[in-house]
Amino acid sequence: MMEWMLLPLRRYAEVSGRSRRMEYWMFALFTFLLGIVAAIIDTVAFGFGFDDNGPLSVLTSLAVFIPSLAVGVRRLHDVGRSGWWLLLIFVVIIGWVILLVFFVTDGDKGSNAYGPDPKMHQNIDDVFN
Repeated sequence: MMEWMLLPLRRYAEVSGRSRRMEYWMFALFTFLLGIVAAIIDTVAFGFGFDDNGPLSVLTSLAVFIPSLAVGVRRLHDVGRSGWWLLLIFVVIIGWVILLVFFVTDGDKGSNAYGPDPKMHQNIDDVFN
């Protein structure tokens, strides 16, 4: 499971291809947990509150920003959408709901315009082989 969480970091800025739901949501969980740990350390070590942005929280956010964008684009590719749909994040509520639907929808079966079906890989080691 940890491999799925770290896969977007291995594919750091790769926006071509497709990403399965498992890859996207495990990375989302990983970044959420990492943010909590960073906030706790900022609170204990630097005296920042959870509602403040301490230095470790800022660095953590910057470190996962590009991989988050890349895995989001690849996830949209998996459902047959252009990565430009990610700009819906700026449309408050309606855009968020539309993106959530895209992110939870099962990907296209077989190849699509963005590449082969990532579910054809039996395990995570096949992703890079």
